[in-house]
Amino acid sequence: MTASEIAGSIFKYASIPIAIGVGLYAILLGLLTTSTFQSHVVYLHAIQMTWFKDLNVPETFGFLKNQVTPFSIKTADGQELYAWHILPVELYRKHQMSLIEEPVGFVTDIKSRLGFQLLREDPDARLILHMHGAGGTVASGYRVPNYRALSAGHPGKIHVLTFDYRGFGKSTGSPSETGLVIDALAVVDWAMNVAGIPASQILIFGQSMGTAVSIAVSKHLAIQDPPIVFAGTVLVAPFVDVATLVSTYRIAGTVPILSPLARFPLLFRYLQRFIRDKWLSKDSIAQYIRATEFNGEKYRVAIIHAQDDFDIPWHHSELVFWHAVNASMASGISYDELEQKKLDSKADLGAGGSVMEWKTDNGVIREEILKTGLHDVIMGYPIVTMAVMRFFEAADPSFAI
Repeated sequence: MTASEIAGSIFKYASIPIAIGVGLYAILLGLLTTSTFQSHVVYLHAIQMTWFKDLNVPETFGFLKNQVTPFSIKTADGQELYAWHILPVELYRKHQMSLIEEPVGFVTDIKSRLGFQLLREDPDARLILHMHGAGGTVASGYRVPNYRALSAGHPGKIHVLTFDYRGFGKSTGSPSETGLVIDALAVVDWAMNVAGIPASQILIFGQSMGTAVSIAVSKHLAIQDPPIVFAGTVLVAPFVDVATLVSTYRIAGTVPILSPLARFPLLFRYLQRFIRDKWLSKDSIAQYIRATEFNGEKYRVAIIHAQDDFDIPWHHSELVFWHAVNASMASGISYDELEQKKLDSKADLGAGGSVMEWKTDNGVIREEILKTGLHDVIMGYPIVTMAVMRFFEAADPSFAI
């Protein structure tokens, strides 16, 4: 066999897996134009990550007996959202004997439970509304350590309310952008009108996909009349919008979505037209800032990201931060101008990363970029605890341990 024949054979057999790969990718692109498949890719709600544990037994996830009350919240369009009310550990300690005497598991009337009463009847209670990322349930991955970090700053006062969006875990329905906003509004309504916690004592926390939900609901409430503005909004690993995200995102860190097509602008823009749920966080946060500035409302936003985040590149946070800062100024500011101001005024924390704080007469927009923390591990870091305490104390200086 001649050298040319050998080369031809190698090319022939090598081209088969390449052709198969291209074909499978073409099928993937075709499926992505359908709403159902696209929904599964964006939200990953079918991936439970808690299949072998019962969410109605929170003790199997490391909680104390009846520290967590599983219950449901009904949305305006009739969906049932599965939720956890998590007691801060010091408050639990004070009432442990009474709490462990109560029945365990899911409750149909949360108002009858001691945990709820401790939240409802304490005028100094603080509540964090937790909006998790794509995939999994309230108990998946690093979410449980995240809850502990959120309440660690004041373990006698800071309660956490976390829930699964429609279509996730035990919640009914199917996810969509409109649906998830309705879900978040239902949770806010429960917090303010059932639990009786004023907005000034509520903080919104979102991570990954949850940042888009957090920004959207914060904007929705800030532009209504009268506006509702919370003690603060903490965003961990936000993204600019779905179109920008899919240009770099890989499913499970491996399978690219549209990144191979980013080199072909016309084709890339054409395929973007099929994106159903756009989650325009950059625009929503700008509208939120403009509304609160116009109304003279006090607002606080923290944007936290790790440079080694391989799921959502940390540059998304830089862009979200810029859109927020730009909206806070009547004359605006260019991205390059803001970058120059960062060089002049941001705090360099060495291996701890950097912090840039932008202040106006009405609000604070804070960008914290860590060197490490990945996409999920960061949720259990002290930086999250500090962000919570900073905003609660800013809203009420008397709130301290």
